Amino acid sequence: MKNRRQFVGLMGAAAAGTWLGGTSRALAAQTPAVARREIRVGGQRARVLDVHAHCVVPGVDAVVAGTPLAGNAGAAIGTLALGPARLQQMDQQGLDMQVLSINGFWWYAADRELARRIVQVQNEGLAAWVAAHPDRFVAMASVALQHPDLAAEQLEDASRRLRLRGVTIGGHVNGEDLSQPKYDVFWAKASELGALVFMHPNGAENIIRPGALAGRADLGNIIGNPLETTYFLSRLIFDGTLDRFPGLRICAAHAGGYLPSYLGRSDAACARQNANCASSRRAREYFRRQLLVDTMVFSSEGLRHLVEEVGASQIVYGTDVPYSWPVTVDLVLEAGFLSDADKIAILGGNLAQQLRLT
Repeated sequence: MKNRRQFVGLMGAAAAGTWLGGTSRALAAQTPAVARREIRVGGQRARVLDVHAHCVVPGVDAVVAGTPLAGNAGAAIGTLALGPARLQQMDQQGLDMQVLSINGFWWYAADRELARRIVQVQNEGLAAWVAAHPDRFVAMASVALQHPDLAAEQLEDASRRLRLRGVTIGGHVNGEDLSQPKYDVFWAKASELGALVFMHPNGAENIIRPGALAGRADLGNIIGNPLETTYFLSRLIFDGTLDRFPGLRICAAHAGGYLPSYLGRSDAACARQNANCASSRRAREYFRRQLLVDTMVFSSEGLRHLVEEVGASQIVYGTDVPYSWPVTVDLVLEAGFLSDADKIAILGGNLAQQLRLT
């Protein structure tokens, strides 16, 4: 832990010190206190951990200023910003801890040196915020997957020096499948470190023709995101990535996309003529061992089916904060098909085990 304390000390002498210090305290003074909702299951206090929490950190916009990527970083203000409003929202929702991640993966277009600088600022910014609020936050590292060897180095640095608890990735790198052998150096490092990999999609741009999901209802999000996740998981299964790295643990956002809803079809895939699968087991068996999903299914029946298909031990709570979705802890608390032990596990116990949180 001494590296984290040393880092926060350095940050206090720089711009992030203002972010974590004066600015945050000034905002806190203006933010009314909110009673913290405590979640209980069967009379027992249940710790609630949110695996799916978006954010941005300060300083990235300065790194990309004057480059073709300028404007992508997002200012560290508004709903994605980390500050008193985020803590207030957590208290209202009964969240004890959030697992922070930076998504969008626009930095996958950066050259090697720029990608190194972007990721450094993101990961050190996350580490600083976590160190200032160690009882409320942990974080997932960013990496530059377009440079797989660099991504492996960044993950190791984030895990060992900054004490981040895992890594967040997109479903593809500029259209390339992550099951390609060139990415094995990254998967090998994630497996070696025992780092949970949180996969978040970005509209299925790798598999949908341009403009196909444009128009009403934001279908790139509504349809594209779960579709990208379904494709990503299927590639890792059938191309043999999960077999090559049996220590990998991957958590897929949005309840694993469509895959858990139609696992029987994927189970039968490799028995068909000319399937040419590199996987050694049925698809559902990877869910039981290496794949986790969050709870973003929005209905009691959706959750019941998810539990039936992948098992309560493979489900973790997620909200997609700060975006507005009908997700609350009550979906789990009111699930009559779950035992109290399963409710406690889904709300926080499973994720605490995966992230090695005491």
